[in-house]
Amino acid sequence: MSNPPAALQKAPHHLQADDLLPESLLDFLGCPTPPAWLEWAYANPDILLIDHAQCEKKAASTAMSLLYRYVDQPLLLSKMSQLAREELLHFEQVVTLMESRGVGYHHLTASRYAEGLRQHMRSSDPERLIDLLIIGALIEARSCERFARLIPYLDEELAKFYRTLVKSEGRHFEDYLLLARQQTQAPIDDRIALFVACEQALITSPDTAFRFHSGVPR
Repeated sequence: MSNPPAALQKAPHHLQADDLLPESLLDFLGCPTPPAWLEWAYANPDILLIDHAQCEKKAASTAMSLLYRYVDQPLLLSKMSQLAREELLHFEQVVTLMESRGVGYHHLTASRYAEGLRQHMRSSDPERLIDLLIIGALIEARSCERFARLIPYLDEELAKFYRTLVKSEGRHFEDYLLLARQQTQAPIDDRIALFVACEQALITSPDTAFRFHSGVPR
């Protein structure tokens, strides 16, 4: 990474990140990533890449799981098939970057983020699927937002790669929301608001271990 941690509080990272992100994405999230997380990421560049790789793999796995479970929904099949391919390509790209930088790929325990969101899911379809798709939208939106927030502090190679991710993944959250709204004729705004509030609490509260979707350092 290119800037010292002390510069994180002074750099105009929010302005630069906001310029890279769709307005709809910024409006969807409850808050921006806290500067304290950016400092934590700066201090843990290897873990950032390793957990990023794991996140791409998990995103592909989630898409594939939906492909297998909901075979009667053509739009879902199309969107999730495309998403799974993209996420696996990004996984391969991150692993290649890690190899070129001498970063070994090893297992990391999951953060509390995804499970913290899923504990609010309802148990029966279509409500369960609606909630799962809303969660997918939040995970994709936060991932994209964090790519953008990190870019000003990365070396040239990694910054360029993350810019490509912001461009390619910026629409994923909208695909998830489109699919969620397709499941019912009733409004789902209250469910979206519930998960947005939960997600905001998760990323602004203290965590003990740094991860791509962790909160702030304790």
